[in-house]
Parts: sequence; C-alpha cells; structure tokens
Amino acid sequence: MKKEEARKLAEEHFKTGYELQMHGKLQEAVENYRTSIQIYPTAEAHTFLGWAYSFQGRFEDAILECRKAIRIDPDFGNPYNDIGAYFIEQGKFKQAVRWLKKAVRAKRYDSYCYPHYNLGRVYEHEGDWKKALACFEASVKANPDYSLGVKAVNRLRALFN
Repeated sequence: MKKEEARKLAEEHFKTGYELQMHGKLQEAVENYRTSIQIYPTAEAHTFLGWAYSFQGRFEDAILECRKAIRIDPDFGNPYNDIGAYFIEQGKFKQAVRWLKKAVRAKRYDSYCYPHYNLGRVYEHEGDWKKALACFEASVKANPDYSLGVKAVNRLRALFN
C-alpha cells in the first residue's frame, strides 16, 4: 500500500473511532484507533486512543498513548493537556502542572482553553486563588464560549468580593 493510501485509510479508521467514541461505543472506538495506528501512526490517533482508554478508567494506558503521540509530534498540544488531566483525575495534582504548562506552550493546539482551565483546577485545589483565577481567565480569553472557564472565573471572582 502506498503511503498516501495508508494515510487515508488510517484517517478513515480514526474518524470512525471518534464517531464511535462520541456514541459511547468505547471498545469499538479503541479497535478503530488501534487499526488506524497499525496502518499509519499519528499523534492524533495515539492521543485519541488514550482518551478512549481514560473513559474506561485506564489512565496508565492513556498516558502511555499520549507519550507515544508526543514522540511522533512534540508540537501537538493535546497529549500534554491530556496527561495533565489524567494526573488530575488520579489526584496527582503536582505531576499535572508540568504537562499542562507544556500544553499551554505547544505550537499546535486548537483549544488552549483546556490546559489553562486544567492549570486553574490545580491551583484552585492548592488554594492559590490568584493563580487559579489567572488561569481560568486565560482559558476564557482563549475561548470566550468555554462555559466551564466562564463559570470558574465567576466563582473565583465571587470569592474575592
């Protein structure tokens, strides 16, 4: 199979995996992401496979997939944020910070609101309200429609009044 054909076939499996995941069919999504990776590995496919694993509570596997994604494309921001978010879910807040900061600095990321928001979650958990508010505000600046960020900004501003 030629490289371009492989890339297109892998992309079809990736898209199918995403659709299945959005409909709660996690194991089928995992199978499609894996097939995509076998045909033509991409940072996106590894990251989304990790995301599917996280929905199954398989955080260590999810982190491993994100690390594979980073090896393929260190400029892709999603896996850094996802690793940070998985550490937060495990209660490992301090470990999350360095990954989230890498996500914020990533060259290629469509949704910078997420790592800013997640950093805010860490700082709020640690009781550093000013840092948390600054992160939540950065989240809203990156995406004014991000409702979780807007709610967090309003909640913390209320604490300061």
